[in-house]
Amino acid sequence: MEMVPSEENQFVPKEIQNAAEEPRVLCIVQDTTSAKTVNERLTLNLPASTTLSKLYEDVAHKAGYVHGTFELAWGNFPEMAPLEHNSEMSLSESGFEPGGKRNFLQLTDKDGEQPQVVSDESGTADSSGLDDSSQERFIGPLPRDGCAGGSGDYSSPSYSYSSILSKSETGYVGLVNQAMTCYLNSLLQTLFMTPEFRNALYNWAFEESEEDPVTSIPYQLQRLFVLLQTSKKRAIETTDVTRSFGWDSSEAWQQHDVQELCRVMFDALEQKWKQTEQADLINQLYQGKLKDYVRCLECGYESWRIDTYLDIPLVIRPFGASQAYGSVEEALQAFIQPETLDGPNQYFCERCKKKCDARKGLRFLHFPYLLTLQLKRFDFDYTTMHRIKLNDRMIFPDELDMSPFIDVEDEKSPQTESCTDSGAENEGSCHSDQMSNDFSTDDCVDEGICLDSTSSTERALKPKSLLTFELFSVMVHSGSAAGGHYYACIKSFSDGQWYSFNDQHVSKITQDDIRKTYGGSSGSRGYYSSAFASSTNAYMLIYRLKDPSRNAKFLAVEDFPVHIKTLVQKEKESEEQEKRQREIERNTCKIKLFCMHPVKMMLESKLEVHKDKTLREATEMAYKLMELEGVVSLDCCRLVKYDEFHEYLEQSYEGEEDTPMGLLLGGVKSSYMFDLLLETRRPEQVFQPYKPGEVMVKVHVVDLKSETIAPPISVRAYLNQTITEFKQLIAQATKLSAETMRVVLERCYNDLRLLYVPNKTLKAEGFFRSNKVFVESSELTDHQVAFTESLLWKLLDRHGNTIRLLVLLPEQSPGTLASRTLCQKAGEDSDGPCEGSKGNRKSVEAILEESTEKLKNLSLQQQQQQQGSSTSDSQKSSDASDFEHIESPTQEADSNSSLCVAADNRELDNRIRAAPGGACGASADTENQFVCEERSDSEVNNDRSTSSVDSDILSSSHSSDTLCNADSGPIQLANGLDSHSITSSRRSKAHEGKKETWDTAEEDSGTDSEYDDNGKSKAEAQYLYFKTEPFSQGDALWDAQKCLVVHVDKRITLAAFKHNLEPYVGVTSTQFKVFRVYANNQEFESVRLNETLSSFSDDNKITIRLGRALKKGEYRVKVYQLLVNEPEPCKFLVDTVFAKGMTVRQSKEELLPQLKEHCKLDLSIDRVRLRKKTWKNPGTVFLDYHVYEEDISISSNWEVFLEVLNEPEKMKSMSQLAVLTRRWSPATMKLGPFEEVILESSSVDELKDKLSEISALPLENLEFAKGRGTFPCDISVLEIHQDLDWNPKVSTLNVWPLYICDDGAVVFYRDSTEEPLELSEDERNELMKKESSRLLKTGHRVSYSPRKEKALKIYLDGGPAKDPGQD
Repeated sequence: MEMVPSEENQFVPKEIQNAAEEPRVLCIVQDTTSAKTVNERLTLNLPASTTLSKLYEDVAHKAGYVHGTFELAWGNFPEMAPLEHNSEMSLSESGFEPGGKRNFLQLTDKDGEQPQVVSDESGTADSSGLDDSSQERFIGPLPRDGCAGGSGDYSSPSYSYSSILSKSETGYVGLVNQAMTCYLNSLLQTLFMTPEFRNALYNWAFEESEEDPVTSIPYQLQRLFVLLQTSKKRAIETTDVTRSFGWDSSEAWQQHDVQELCRVMFDALEQKWKQTEQADLINQLYQGKLKDYVRCLECGYESWRIDTYLDIPLVIRPFGASQAYGSVEEALQAFIQPETLDGPNQYFCERCKKKCDARKGLRFLHFPYLLTLQLKRFDFDYTTMHRIKLNDRMIFPDELDMSPFIDVEDEKSPQTESCTDSGAENEGSCHSDQMSNDFSTDDCVDEGICLDSTSSTERALKPKSLLTFELFSVMVHSGSAAGGHYYACIKSFSDGQWYSFNDQHVSKITQDDIRKTYGGSSGSRGYYSSAFASSTNAYMLIYRLKDPSRNAKFLAVEDFPVHIKTLVQKEKESEEQEKRQREIERNTCKIKLFCMHPVKMMLESKLEVHKDKTLREATEMAYKLMELEGVVSLDCCRLVKYDEFHEYLEQSYEGEEDTPMGLLLGGVKSSYMFDLLLETRRPEQVFQPYKPGEVMVKVHVVDLKSETIAPPISVRAYLNQTITEFKQLIAQATKLSAETMRVVLERCYNDLRLLYVPNKTLKAEGFFRSNKVFVESSELTDHQVAFTESLLWKLLDRHGNTIRLLVLLPEQSPGTLASRTLCQKAGEDSDGPCEGSKGNRKSVEAILEESTEKLKNLSLQQQQQQQGSSTSDSQKSSDASDFEHIESPTQEADSNSSLCVAADNRELDNRIRAAPGGACGASADTENQFVCEERSDSEVNNDRSTSSVDSDILSSSHSSDTLCNADSGPIQLANGLDSHSITSSRRSKAHEGKKETWDTAEEDSGTDSEYDDNGKSKAEAQYLYFKTEPFSQGDALWDAQKCLVVHVDKRITLAAFKHNLEPYVGVTSTQFKVFRVYANNQEFESVRLNETLSSFSDDNKITIRLGRALKKGEYRVKVYQLLVNEPEPCKFLVDTVFAKGMTVRQSKEELLPQLKEHCKLDLSIDRVRLRKKTWKNPGTVFLDYHVYEEDISISSNWEVFLEVLNEPEKMKSMSQLAVLTRRWSPATMKLGPFEEVILESSSVDELKDKLSEISALPLENLEFAKGRGTFPCDISVLEIHQDLDWNPKVSTLNVWPLYICDDGAVVFYRDSTEEPLELSEDERNELMKKESSRLLKTGHRVSYSPRKEKALKIYLDGGPAKDPGQD
């Protein structure tokens, strides 16, 4: 063995030395299979070359488990498939990170079974011998995902995951919580742990010929119980049981009362078990009988009836009492305690024939074999009008002696009457049964304990054991009345051990844990004690009668009936099949698959392939999946590693055709960091190998002459290549000259970097997996100037900032193509319109197609010559659609409206403009041809009448404007589009000689107009791109005749963008508005002219609407009508415009005609007022002389109230106060209408004087209170008398508790001598319903708004009938 010196100068084997130098992987393993180990961590520091199989061996050795009985999964990604047991892949190849980074793993069950513990010297590892007192135990709600209302009441360390014993130690199986089905799980586990119920259910045989097994409740319960008894899983699902109830998935999200479920389920089982041996099972086990009696105290006459019950509801705290009952025995005694009927409640005695004092009460006659006690912890608080939970402490014994609760009174009435009226007195918790007076002892054979037919002496001699019940189930509720969590504490009759069944978790508990469910605290039992008590307490108790002759044991598996044994075998086979399916799933690689389909373009799917399938087999599967048969042969397809995000081909698999996919993909995972691409080729082509380490480069060739950028060509390069080598590579692919080539890398959005250092590597220049470069190779002198000043940089900059917008023009827009008129000008101005043939019209698309070649051949020299022959205003050079200078509004009125620019080479473009709208033909004189637009007053008026024109009136001063267009040939967009280009340019003289297709955008200087009187920019010009083309895509919502596609530099300001749109809209930018359309088709107006379009992106939609756009100092205002005495006091009227410096009276003068036109309101200016609107609250009254922005603050999207007055305005000064008053009449329980009171000061005395004046109430009897909440301060008439702060002891209104400092406050007043109306309980309830309905309709808070609950139902016919009108 070769030896090498170590750091300590000692010789060690070379292999060990190499291992020490090898990177190591730090693995931290959490054992989640057992609660005892869930908080422990196993740490392993292994060489990166360690195989996965060796990892499993090391973990098994360290954890003490048998190798192969557990699985390891990624801790941070638990949804991913477990690591392979027998894989020879190294840790580094499997995704582990070396170098001290922590790799978290979870040790989990395999196939739902616990890992086997390695045998020790004493045999198999078993914790059963551990002392219970030394173990931490669990009880109480667990924090679980998906279960609402989980409580955190248990903060003691003893209530932690570490105390949850595993399934293998308890031997019991949990139930999975579907979402909020903890109440169902608790009841099912209790029934399962009841031997008599479980055995009876097993003895029932299902007949498949008579019923569908899916809807059979007993059969699905039988299956569930079999699985609970025989399954090896930790927990099983209850979905089949709930499906048999007729529930859908939404029911899983409804939490119900466990006692209610018990009653409904028992009813359903009784219905299903009719005509079977189990028909009377529920009654035999759970039903008891009691007597409801009334006894006359004068003659002893007794009237009674027999009621049956399935559970006994025990009151926790008597109504109106300050203390709760301390124990179940105390509550039972109160349950049977008779009450005396006297005074107005006297009982009419049939024997005495008069009303007499009587005693009314209940007597237990039969106790069921299984006694169910419901602790009524849910109550209703009439003070807060909310449902509450009583958390008071109530003790219950392990053994309950019921003998004290049997009536042993020997006194018999001389005469009794059998009352056949059925019903229950105790809140419907007892079943009713019509029985005769002479029932015999035979009635109670299977009914539990019957003591009624025996004498009092015999009763007294009954042994106590016959009436002793043993507690075996406590159903616990944790939470509040609004929601919470149920779980069950159940004692096993097999070993006497208590267990906590908390959904999927089953754990051992002790008697101390049961005592912790008593509730409350160990302190006093005062009225408020429950408010500070634990919210986790017992809710239902189930006792079993201690009777050795009747107490059953659970059926063992070997004693199962034949049909149950068949069911067990069937379920076992089903589990095996499920296990095999899981094994297949565990070994199946699922990965995204892409394919550039020759016909259907890029397709996406998911490839599911077994890890042992070869690459060749996987390629064939992908070939069929992508439906390439008949399109491409299989030989012309291959699978390659692909990165969709970067559109990067990472690696090809040459020579790996027979390699299993599991090895190629790095194992079975739930998600991969890469995808697969099914690459295709033509038969004559050869696949290019893709090697790891290569980078993908998309090369765009730029043509400076035509100002176009070609679609990308893919080139693969290496990061260590130099720029010179890279240029040679590009030259081979593009056939360009490498000597004159300029290469520009776009590192991120619009970050352009010229690659000019020959020996610098691609890596040093910032190349990554996928890159985009632009190349240009020409003989032009553009490369001699600085890059940022070059035409190449400008073209790329334009390309990076250009976006495509879809602009919807208004209907019958004056400027649309449909209404344009072509006019001739031959040397001098001519206003006469021309006639043309309609038959010569062609579509935009047809003209574009036939003229494309001619447009392409137009040269720069021709355009400059034509521009030179234009009018004097054409000094600013124009390209593909120069809209030229459009006069500012002040100049337009004086303009002769004939500003036109001629260019004979734009004849085709003129035809394009004229064709869709049917404009007249062009003049034969192409040297002096102009395009003009004229608008008449009638056209403006017609446009205003269309649906797209809003309420804003177009100024008549613009009716004679002539909008002139000078169009040019096409310039291809950077994205390669070669359709007709329309660009706009306004240039200074310094740029006359340059030939660029830019548009100048002006920075908004903050003045009313962004242009000076000559139409020139007030700020330094930037050259921004603007190009239009006809809309050709088929969109039903966006008609091609009304839609324009605009390619524009997003750095353009909204002002410049609107200016460029003027020729298409047909009016100046001040006469139309721009609305941005969002994904949900909502529209919002864009009003900030100095902001750019940087927030827009490709294919955003814009709607243009005619109407006056806002100028500086103007604000759009929404006007609402205030209707104080209407059910809906706030009604929208119109949108209008208020301006800075305008008085309130001026705004009313402009507003009233709009109200008359749009709302049919003919109002007098002296009978309306405007006032502040704050949400729904009316505020300050605006006086006519107030000035906006000086006296009244105003903002964008402002809202005001308009109030119609019955008399002239009384508010004349800001020192006055307008208060809305309303009278409350307790005697009639009604509120009067609102009346306004104008106060001269903030004096309470003045307010009372005014109230006395309008109501005629004496001052000494008048009381007032301020309303609460938002206008109209609605309040229930049942609450107003006592809830408001009546007659506050203050002298001014602007102090606490009134704080009335502004107009619009609401004040209620009443007569203090008026007594409230006396209401019966029924009248109060009826009035409460009416008030709740009224307040809900007005949108105000109702004092009591109970949580909407869905009634618990079990459907015997498979499910509820669907209402077709219901969502």
